[in-house]
Amino acid sequence: MHAFDVLGDPVRRRILELLADGELPSGAVAAVVQEEFGISQPAVSQHLRVLRESGFARSRPDGARRLYAVEPAALREVDAWLEPFRRFWEPHLDALATEVARGKRQRRRQAGGTDERGSR
Repeated sequence: MHAFDVLGDPVRRRILELLADGELPSGAVAAVVQEEFGISQPAVSQHLRVLRESGFARSRPDGARRLYAVEPAALREVDAWLEPFRRFWEPHLDALATEVARGKRQRRRQAGGTDERGSR
């Protein structure tokens, strides 16, 4: 299965978002996903299996439960594929960061504070 076939599914993307914060037991993943998407526990297990078999997640036994975590290698491959396309959004993000910083400086000046250079 191609990486974007795996990541194209909103349930699998949500599972990866959950796992991005650290290792979780399958039951905790299932509880969140069942609540948010209204799918059964076996369906969540199937999504976890797809993530594991496609290399996006790994699991390990921990007593009677299974713990899941993100497998960074697959995400690095997606990141490498995206590299030629960054030029389409990075300048916009840089411009946004500049505008946000400018707004912060203006608010500090209006409040009587100082800007990053220490001047009023």
